[in-house]
Amino acid sequence: MYWGYGFWDYSYILVLIGAVLSLIASARVRITYNKYAQVRSAGGMTGAEVARRILESQGVHDVRIEHVSGNLTDHFDPREMVVRLSDTVYNSTSVAAAGVAAHECGHVMQEEENYAPLKFRENLVPVANFGSSISWPLILIGLLIRSDAGWYIAIAGVILFSLAVLFQLVTLPVEFDASHRALGILEDTGILGHEELRDTRKVLHAAAMTYVAAAAAAILQLLRVMLIANSGRRRD
Repeated sequence: MYWGYGFWDYSYILVLIGAVLSLIASARVRITYNKYAQVRSAGGMTGAEVARRILESQGVHDVRIEHVSGNLTDHFDPREMVVRLSDTVYNSTSVAAAGVAAHECGHVMQEEENYAPLKFRENLVPVANFGSSISWPLILIGLLIRSDAGWYIAIAGVILFSLAVLFQLVTLPVEFDASHRALGILEDTGILGHEELRDTRKVLHAAAMTYVAAAAAAILQLLRVMLIANSGRRRD
């Protein structure tokens, strides 16, 4: 059994570790972005202008660039073919804003090239959402049914939960590749100079670590789910 005193479940330690990793990564990206958001690029281009310049340089003319409210809520929507840039990026002329805008354009390039990990992630979205929503009910039902049938139901929940973890893992190469493309395009187009690219690389690296932390937290949560499901069988 994995239950401690009273209602304390020792497996919560795994959740706490994941939460701490995510908080550290989020704090780091905020601090890093805020630092380099104060550094104005020599070219003085806004995030929106950087995105448009990059897309045009790559021969992409069917992707819109829009403003979206929020802080670092930037994303590329492949369904509507639109790059949405947040309040801190759209009109900012900082090297940090240029990096974020270029990163989202990196996703556009992936879409244009049918980048395999991106396509796999897009196809995984519906099953991962379904798995994450139905996994815990199945696990709890399985624990209530104290028999082999209940254990199999709980294991089914674990398998479905693993789809959400797989989504987090597939996200890693997608995000790292987008940042790699961003830095290459920023250099090739001359939008940023050598020193500016160094600063932008720090911003993108910090942002990438949030995805690494999310993947680690998901794996730890999966381990917890496996422990809980297995504890149900050990009580039989």
